Amino acid sequence: MPTAQRAPAALLVRRGGERLLFDCAEGTQRQLQRSTVGLVDLEEIFLTHFHADHFLGLPGMLKTFALRGRVDVPLTVYGPAGLERLFATLRPFLGRLPYPLTLVELAAGERLARGDYALEAIGVEHGVSALGYALVEHERPGRFDVAAADALGVPAGRERGLLQAGDPVTLADGTVVSPDEVLGPARPGRKLVISGDTAPSPHVVQAAHEADVLVHEATFGAEEKERARETMHATAGDAAEVARLAAVRMLALTHVSTRYFGSELLSEAREVFAATVVPRDFDVVEIPFAERGAPRLVRRGARPVQSRPDGPDGSGGGGG
Repeated sequence: MPTAQRAPAALLVRRGGERLLFDCAEGTQRQLQRSTVGLVDLEEIFLTHFHADHFLGLPGMLKTFALRGRVDVPLTVYGPAGLERLFATLRPFLGRLPYPLTLVELAAGERLARGDYALEAIGVEHGVSALGYALVEHERPGRFDVAAADALGVPAGRERGLLQAGDPVTLADGTVVSPDEVLGPARPGRKLVISGDTAPSPHVVQAAHEADVLVHEATFGAEEKERARETMHATAGDAAEVARLAAVRMLALTHVSTRYFGSELLSEAREVFAATVVPRDFDVVEIPFAERGAPRLVRRGARPVQSRPDGPDGSGGGGG
């Protein structure tokens, strides 16, 4: 449930000009309006499951889009089996929306191709129809070797651009130069995995293998391990073990119970996996390409206004 410092589940992924929202709990549109992002006309929303603390903000947001005069911008909502049944229940509250709305039910293992990346639905263990999601970028061409191109007589300009894009070129003297002659080894893209609500799951470990960032729920601390098992949630230690097994670069703990401030869960997780953070509302996790450094947590990165001081390093201070 929300506290004065922390709203329920909602996570916005910004990739270039794209804005992808994962879950839309109570108060999500208000939090977006308070952020530097604003309430943009989202085109895609991904629900992990249909517990109220993950979708209750969606009806209000959809109505707000309509009240602002949205007409031609389509919106697609993705979710596990049961999404259409949920919207059938919501129809009396939503009424007729003036913009195109498409519902897409996904199954674990389904993959949505998006040009230079893909979104994958992950099977999780929460006792209800539920999914996690992985955003996986394709490999990128290797670094361009200027010296090799000079030695081969490749002129500056269009030809070098074609080679960097992976296409061979024919020089004026008829020589054919292939990309592998001027490009280094392919460089990996980035991978972000969002678990949604789940008990520790081998499916998440597999999907998150060598991910740059794993966003994993940590509803409980170790002292509530039995409660976590009963409700099919994870403790901070559980999430850290998933991150360790998956060899991720950073673990970000979310879905923190109101009984915790965050620092105690951070300490528990770091005993197993050191590269752990506990973000709070309006924090940003930046994910650079691997050759440009490690992911990093930016406190209040999406909210420039004055905020409460941080708590212990990486813990996010107060909040539930």
